[in-house]
Amino acid sequence: MPIYILLSMLTTQGVENIVEDPACLRKISQEIENLGVTVLEHYATLGQYDFVHVIDAPDNETVARVSMELIARGSIKPLSLPTISINDFISRLSMDRQP
Repeated sequence: MPIYILLSMLTTQGVENIVEDPACLRKISQEIENLGVTVLEHYATLGQYDFVHVIDAPDNETVARVSMELIARGSIKPLSLPTISINDFISRLSMDRQP
């Protein structure tokens, strides 16, 4: 299945939830998986985004649904990025250069 990067920024409500119960962060990956994807990695980050999830999903439509469900909950604002493995990327570039 394709791999996606899900970047998330906390809303004011999300920050309040974490301050009240920091352990709720462990539930995020499970909630995302309940929406039909597999969470491969989950990180808290510093900077513009508060969290990074690396997810395995069947297609763009599933990831769009995950993003909309997360937005509807009001705690985070996600940004979804499809990925291409470096090997596939290099292969594609090499194919385009062949005569």
